[in-house]
Amino acid sequence: MEAPFRADALGARTLTLHFSAPDPQAGGTLRWRLTLLSPDGRALRNWRGTRQPDEPAGPVTLRWRTPPTLRNGVYSLRLRASAGDGPTIEQSWNVAVGPAPLASPLTPPAGDTLPYAVYLGNLHSQTSHSDGGGALDHCSGAQPPQSAALGPSDAYAYAQQHGLDFLMTSEHNHMYDGSDGTNSAADPAAAKALYQSGLQAAATWNQAHPAFLAIYGQEWGVINKGGHLNIFNSGELLGWERNAAGELIADTETPKSDYAFLYRLMRERGWFGQFNHPQDDQFAIGGKPLAWNADGDQAMLLCEVMNSSAFSSRSDEGETHLSNFEPACNKLLEAGYHLAFSSDQDNHCANWGSAYSNRTGVLMPPGAPLDAAGLLDALRARRVFATMDKNAQLVLTANGHLMGERIVNSGKLTLQANYASKTGHAMAAITLFQGVPGRNGTVAALSNKPRSVIRPAAGEHFYYARVTQDDGKMLWSAPIWVSQRGRNRALGKIELR
Repeated sequence: MEAPFRADALGARTLTLHFSAPDPQAGGTLRWRLTLLSPDGRALRNWRGTRQPDEPAGPVTLRWRTPPTLRNGVYSLRLRASAGDGPTIEQSWNVAVGPAPLASPLTPPAGDTLPYAVYLGNLHSQTSHSDGGGALDHCSGAQPPQSAALGPSDAYAYAQQHGLDFLMTSEHNHMYDGSDGTNSAADPAAAKALYQSGLQAAATWNQAHPAFLAIYGQEWGVINKGGHLNIFNSGELLGWERNAAGELIADTETPKSDYAFLYRLMRERGWFGQFNHPQDDQFAIGGKPLAWNADGDQAMLLCEVMNSSAFSSRSDEGETHLSNFEPACNKLLEAGYHLAFSSDQDNHCANWGSAYSNRTGVLMPPGAPLDAAGLLDALRARRVFATMDKNAQLVLTANGHLMGERIVNSGKLTLQANYASKTGHAMAAITLFQGVPGRNGTVAALSNKPRSVIRPAAGEHFYYARVTQDDGKMLWSAPIWVSQRGRNRALGKIELR
């Protein structure tokens, strides 16, 4: 969904809805509903539509003029769509009504107030080792596997030249046979050697460029009846495909879409991962999507909350096709996962990190080397924020404890969101959210102020902050997890904002 943050001079804006089917064979009538939500979450207006499978593809455009009865503020537009018996996909973006809100006081950047340095990069991209690396002058989507000319070293050079501190090239694990399907003539030795060559390319780059971190890994899984996740630190290629001779086209066998098996293997081997562009029907265990288990909770560190278009060929950071995955990330948090938010680009064209201005921000001790071990330590501590603006930061604390921590608390809890912009932007809106890990319920807004003092109910909680800037770009802090001690059985009371 493309929804301009601000209306035009006539008080109107054009909303553009784009639909595509990851599984075209699913068929069925496409049904969509767009809802305008007030700042406090009330539904104010709905638009609805349908599209039959045989109708021509193309966007839906709506011209919406802001009614004079709406008070000034930041509202949300929520799009929900499904086709046939498929899952409901949700996208949501904020829009401003009226003039820009009063500028909020800027806090100093995290590096000026906390004992951490901030590094910004992209933890999700592809090269010619799978279906990425397409030259910008003719790239419009995924490449046939291993057909493009530009590989991992080209990606690291490009990302460093465009100001990133780190880049992960995350190659699709099932494409090392050079095929979208299964190549019955594949040579397992060649597939495994290609993966090892990628690991070596990253190591060689890091030795020669200590100010930039190159990361090579794999994006495991399939979209249809599965779900993609990145594995950051595996020295082995994982897979399920076999050639005509019955040979595994990988180092280690992992059954297709068996996430319980994969999580157990990752925990045993000390591998860590990220949920990529999650949706409601993915990452199932025992038939239950977005399901929690203890192995997965140990292995999975991040959830992509926002991406720019995977098939963008722009290199001016101006991509307009953006996706929001906060609802699915929230369901994973409510299931019990301890995840920080990340924001990546999933680049398939040769524009690694330059399609849009979004970044994953990682806090590391100042003076520590920017290396794989240090970055992984920061990810394991969930010292991470997601931002659509590479020049802005968001850090949440609770009683002085940094986001990502798991703390025990008695009595009052002070939540403080610290936002900073290096380019003079201000907060148009901020929301502090609360949830309960393991409840499998709904994450809810707690406060619209940067600072809140609350008395949580006894039990387990998590909190995170989301900021909308005066230009519409958003930032997400990592959650902080709180085990509240005491006899208070209420749901939690805000005492001071």
